[in-house]
Amino acid sequence: MDLTAAEPAQDRRVRRSRAALMKAAVALVTERATTAIPLSDIAEAADVSRRVVYQHFGDRDTLLLEAGLDLVRQELLPRLKLDAQATERELTLAVARHFADHRVFYRSLLTGSCGFAVDRGLSGLFLPVNRQGIEQVAGDRLAPQLADDLATFLTGGAGAFITAWVVDGPDPLDPEAFTDRVLHVMSVLMTAIGEGTLR
Repeated sequence: MDLTAAEPAQDRRVRRSRAALMKAAVALVTERATTAIPLSDIAEAADVSRRVVYQHFGDRDTLLLEAGLDLVRQELLPRLKLDAQATERELTLAVARHFADHRVFYRSLLTGSCGFAVDRGLSGLFLPVNRQGIEQVAGDRLAPQLADDLATFLTGGAGAFITAWVVDGPDPLDPEAFTDRVLHVMSVLMTAIGEGTLR
């Protein structure tokens, strides 16, 4: 499943219903700080029937997963793609600010029943970005399989780092300090990759 791809063309009413359900899910999870929200509450907040929820998503966890991924696609990924001149620090800070701004929502998802699926979904969104970074630093010095393995490793590690920060970090989260930590770790790894000490 390509999590970065746009959704297939759908009837305008279908798109509106899906968008309303995802927006309601984000709002209710954030308001209540839990994913244990009855589907009927989400349906009511979106002004649709429970039947519509089941038609579009099948169950609550799938709706919450899609709402989380949609939030990243709608708010974060465009910022990362639009600013081609941004520095690594600016891009990393944009990621940190996004997760800090939506901390209650993401903490609830990552510690709820859909946590594993959310972690996998977010990794799917960020893996191509990390693969591109590896290719830019290492060029053709790494075998394609090793480049893929490193990108997967970095994505998983960065995801675990962000998850630990969002779930257990001090309140309020400090995106600037977290960005410094991430960049320090990445600098050490990229130096090792660039020098060819990883084989």
